[in-house]
Amino acid sequence: MTGQRRKLHLNAFLMEAGHHEASWRLPASNPRADFDLDHWIGLARLAESAKFDSLFLADGPATMGTGEFRPPGQLEPLTLLTVLSQATSRIGLIATVSTTYNDPYNLARRLASVDHVSRGRCGWNIVTSAGAEEAANFGLSDRPAHADRYARADEFLSVTKALWDSWESEAIVADKGTGRYADPDRIHKISHRGPCFSIAGPLNVERPPQGYPLLVQAGSSEDGKDFAARHAEAIFTAHQTYERAAGFYADIKQRARAAGRDPDGVIVLPGIVPYIGSTEAEARELARQFDDLRVPEYGLLQLARVVELEPGDFELDAPLPDSVLARPRLEGTQSRADLVIEMAVRENLTVRQILSRLGGGRGHFEFAGTPDQIAGTIIDWFSRGAADGFNIMAPALPSGLQAFIDHVLPILRRAGLFRDEYEGTTLREHYGLGVPPNQFHAPAASLAELASV
Repeated sequence: MTGQRRKLHLNAFLMEAGHHEASWRLPASNPRADFDLDHWIGLARLAESAKFDSLFLADGPATMGTGEFRPPGQLEPLTLLTVLSQATSRIGLIATVSTTYNDPYNLARRLASVDHVSRGRCGWNIVTSAGAEEAANFGLSDRPAHADRYARADEFLSVTKALWDSWESEAIVADKGTGRYADPDRIHKISHRGPCFSIAGPLNVERPPQGYPLLVQAGSSEDGKDFAARHAEAIFTAHQTYERAAGFYADIKQRARAAGRDPDGVIVLPGIVPYIGSTEAEARELARQFDDLRVPEYGLLQLARVVELEPGDFELDAPLPDSVLARPRLEGTQSRADLVIEMAVRENLTVRQILSRLGGGRGHFEFAGTPDQIAGTIIDWFSRGAADGFNIMAPALPSGLQAFIDHVLPILRRAGLFRDEYEGTTLREHYGLGVPPNQFHAPAASLAELASV
């Protein structure tokens, strides 16, 4: 990346009928988009036609709410990405998978398999699963503590990397003449014994084409930022203001540097929910039309979940309760709760107003404006040190993504910030990142040391 002009990275964050909680109610929307394979294939091909770096699927092993006001389920993302890998050829494919409710060996195998079948386009958004509902689906009376989830994630990722490295690239000989298929000295046990996992290895899948799938992280708590500084190659994050985004950006780059990593190898991608109109008034009217379709009961359920209260603890036309404003330490999504509280205090919002502000992107930056205004904001954050690119979170899909491609992307291209064509074939190449070295090439390291790298 040294000596080259910085280029903007764009990820298409896809979510059934759109990111706005009422998107499924729009006349043009498909209310069954969540399980409509043609819908997902169409979105993937649309994003690829615009040369996006990647597409991203969120996930959690529980229903989203009760299902009364919004589609509550989703297809398992690695299964869906396997299908999308065959319907596309260049765009990166990122799936969310939890370290709390998976096993390193099985997940390393599944992710390596997706990287193989996609020819090097897989990415893993690493989450620790903050919801109590998820814990209940795995026989637990409550979710593990926040710090414990991140300690498990740290060991989980170290073991997963060792499993991906357990096949050296020269391991396969495939000599028909001698009958020698592989060099067993280049296929390694990892012999890991740690607080959470005991795994012999090796993996039963060859090393992924990218070495590792692109490692993505989305937590912005202190534990999350420390974890990202050690491991993440791309970070999805949520900010309401340039100042907050710039502070996060500087902080994460410094933490990466302190961890002995090149800060340019950690790509920071805030989310933006764009409402696009030919005039600012038209864009604001579009945002209002979405807002009018909201069901307040749904938003209240989501807010209560974030700050770990019950819906009955709020008064719609009053500020947040004092117990929330006091910022208690939460075991769930700490950074998202902080974002909501900061926004509420900064803008002196009632609960009803907060629900409106969260309806489009759950706390991500919503912007209603002309293509020039939206592109200008993206360029401003990018050029002034608040972002390396953006998670594009269309309020309705596919219409919102199409509008961004048709009207905003040409402005970014004219500014020389975004590609006209793909230059590489893998997700790592799109993000300007190399293949990680295989730790088993270090001859002096013991197996136990290797497994803990």
